[in-house]
Amino acid sequence: MNLPDSMHVLERGWLSSNNIVFTSKHRTAIVDTGYCTHENQTLILLRHVLKGRTLDAIYNTHLHSDHCGGNHILQTHFPAARTFVPAAEFNRVQNWERSQLTFEATGQRCERFRADASVHPGDKIILGDLEWSALCAPGHHPYSYLLFCEKHGILISADALWEKGFGVVFPALDGISGFRETRATLQMIEALDVRLVIPGHGKPFTEVKQAIEVAHSRIDYLEGDPLRNAQNGIKVLLKFLLMERQRIKLSEVPKLLNSIPLVKSANQRHMNFGKIHLAHWAITQLRRAGALDVQDNYLVDVEAKAG
Repeated sequence: MNLPDSMHVLERGWLSSNNIVFTSKHRTAIVDTGYCTHENQTLILLRHVLKGRTLDAIYNTHLHSDHCGGNHILQTHFPAARTFVPAAEFNRVQNWERSQLTFEATGQRCERFRADASVHPGDKIILGDLEWSALCAPGHHPYSYLLFCEKHGILISADALWEKGFGVVFPALDGISGFRETRATLQMIEALDVRLVIPGHGKPFTEVKQAIEVAHSRIDYLEGDPLRNAQNGIKVLLKFLLMERQRIKLSEVPKLLNSIPLVKSANQRHMNFGKIHLAHWAITQLRRAGALDVQDNYLVDVEAKAG
């Protein structure tokens, strides 16, 4: 399925979310801006698509750092661009409440940015001269929203639906509900006439029914034993740090994992491993999956999906 001419998908690596750029006659916009360590690449890619035009708007489907980490640099280079964040997060961004914005909890970085306006569930947004509905999509993140263009059957799904699953159910790592919300979001997507999905990570796809079936199977598996979600979350958070840094000294891993609040909480709730035991377990799991290697007492990143 071809995209409308005013719509451009920049597929990124797994450290950064995909960027969706809109270039209609009267307004340009970007949906999600990637991780901060890729910010210069984000700016270069965006300018290539804009072809000399300015950026008018930034939309973040949710405020995990890999989806909003480019906000700061884009606001710096396009100061007139208005930034739209989920309504429940607006005051937290204005006051820069890092602990409430998940950056500290996940051990990830995000440079401070401003919020100019909110996106509420049910809002109708014009992007690329097309009408998009903002749909509440809790689960992976409690305040995430999706964008659906009914005319073309296009869904910008963020991390609620990938071709082979969805993002980590982070709230459940901290003992908060998340599985039920993830399932409800999948059921909502299933009820829409979706013909093309643009996920937060990975390539766009049209096999929507198959992807939803895979996602339902995945949530059944995780909900069947919350330990599985905890283990998956810990592995993903370590892999993310390794993708960011590329190399991590082996001796630093136990302290590093213990410094991440969500890892610490998930371990205490579901595994109760000591720091060294947890680090050894996580390294072994990721090494078996081909997601990292150990060389000269360093963890070395191996290109693979973050999970």
